[in-house]
Amino acid sequence: MGITARGVGLLVAAVVLLGAGFRFAYPELTLLGAAAGAAVGYAALTAAWRPRLVVARRADPDRVARGEPASMTLTVRNAGRLRSANLLAEDRCGSRAVPVPLLRLRPGRDTEVRYDVPTDRRGVVAVGPLRVTRRDPLGLVALARPYGETAPVWVHPRIHPLSAVPTGAGRSLDGRVDGVPHGSITFDSLREYVVGDELRRVHWRTSARVGELMVRENVDTSLPSLVVLLDNRSAAHPHRTGGVAESFESACEAAASVVTAAHRADLPVLLLLVGPEPIEGGPAGVGPLDRLAAAELSDSDDALRAVTTRLRQDRLGDTLIFLTGPGGRDGLGHVGALRGAYPSVVVGVFGAAEPTPAGTGGLVVVDAVDGAQFAAEWDGVRRW
Repeated sequence: MGITARGVGLLVAAVVLLGAGFRFAYPELTLLGAAAGAAVGYAALTAAWRPRLVVARRADPDRVARGEPASMTLTVRNAGRLRSANLLAEDRCGSRAVPVPLLRLRPGRDTEVRYDVPTDRRGVVAVGPLRVTRRDPLGLVALARPYGETAPVWVHPRIHPLSAVPTGAGRSLDGRVDGVPHGSITFDSLREYVVGDELRRVHWRTSARVGELMVRENVDTSLPSLVVLLDNRSAAHPHRTGGVAESFESACEAAASVVTAAHRADLPVLLLLVGPEPIEGGPAGVGPLDRLAAAELSDSDDALRAVTTRLRQDRLGDTLIFLTGPGGRDGLGHVGALRGAYPSVVVGVFGAAEPTPAGTGGLVVVDAVDGAQFAAEWDGVRRW
């Protein structure tokens, strides 16, 4: 509860009048002081009354790509028995305040406000809660209360179409390696024949050589499995324009493009961030594009060493795509050490003033200004 300047002045006057009336025995001053104090008390009681408002909001849509239109529809219903007089309301949309008309809202009636949600920057735009301020008729006291929940609008990075995704590698018994676009059942190992095995799986050449029946074991090892590692360290993206690291925004767009292309091709893909994630362990239904929308830069300088150690131990896929900024080239040695665990390793460097030296760690490096250029050069590096 806040007392306005008018209320403060009247309260001071009440104290002065009461003091002077009792000190100098002027009943008129005492009466005036009591009336002023009573007015402030009445204003406080009036402002403390909580109106019964039901707030509902609907985002259309709640997930958009950067730059696409999105709107929020707010509906406020007066569920009480009294008219909502002396109410001022505003809805929060990110850092912007949107006025909501509530004066003289009749019982059982509602009012609706529709406004655009800014989508010019990637991120999670928090909309709400509705802030309702009630004032007394004299304007002495104002009390603000929140109504309704906060609804997020996910602004995803732009997605640039990729011509293709990495191909798998099918290995035959004679050592030949063939490209397999969508995976296939291929040879894995040989084992001794067990009663019940199909005779068509017997490898007769090896059986003749060792003197025992040997059976082929086949697994789908050629299905491409992608790991996208996004470098969200502040040191990797040192340059800022208006407080925004454009190289990081470009890396997010490239990550979103690769993940989307993999999903459309029904290929397994895993998105990892070098630093901590703001919504890690968050609500169910949060997908990789939502994680990219919420991704922020962190100051965890030693995180790259930790995540590369995990990638080396767990071997989460066969194709690793590392996306970083100009300051991340110092850590390419850690990424290059993963070539033994990941047959295909590609690095995307965004926003660098100078091209990355050729042969850095034996990696395939793509220098790109933004996500669109990375997507344009993807076709030349996808056959790793």
